Amino acid sequence: RNCGRIDPENIDEYIAYGGYEALGKVLTEMEPEDVIKTIKDSGLRGRGGGGFPAGVKWQFAAEQQVKEKYVCCNADEGDPGAFMDRSVLEGDPHAVIEAMAIAGYAIGSDQGFVYVRAEYPIAVQRLTIAIEQAREYGLLGDNVLGTGFKFDLDIRLGAGAFVCGEETALMTSIEGNRGEPRLKPPFPAVEGLFGEPTILNNVETLSNIPQIITKGPESVSYTHLRAHET
Repeated sequence: RNCGRIDPENIDEYIAYGGYEALGKVLTEMEPEDVIKTIKDSGLRGRGGGGFPAGVKWQFAAEQQVKEKYVCCNADEGDPGAFMDRSVLEGDPHAVIEAMAIAGYAIGSDQGFVYVRAEYPIAVQRLTIAIEQAREYGLLGDNVLGTGFKFDLDIRLGAGAFVCGEETALMTSIEGNRGEPRLKPPFPAVEGLFGEPTILNNVETLSNIPQIITKGPESVSYTHLRAHET
């Protein structure tokens, strides 16, 4: 929503357009289950092609009673000529960062990974700058917005393997192994990255999260699509 409207390397411009309001709202006004319900009520489905309900995926991970959980962003985008994820990361990187922090709060995770194609140098550069700025502003780290919530992000670069766009192969690659798909079940929300519950969403899916939180699930089109389908 902010591509072409803001300087992606200036966090103040993102904040001026309502950036990080959603994160502040969930940390001060909402319980994790409220966040998940909001995403479920919106009808948002995975934009990476699978179309799985995002809120249901988050709920599966939230229900797992373990200490470590992870949030992953699939920015591999190996399809020839594809530009959706790249355009978001180059033009509005903070939207993805904010969404991943919200996801971390919702499922009980304190660590996220963005898996990006190495062939996207500008996207990697701007995402790196955005993460550093978010840390400086207290929007990532050990005490996000002074609420005691802990969440941080790291970037992992893909080496051009098309198969790593598949979620389990992507996680295997992050672990430092050959990016090969794993058999399912167990699904990543139960046993994913490093064997721990993990949610993995596409860049475009995540970029919708902040406005769903700030505007409410009824204000976005996915709800109406969902009603039409039923």
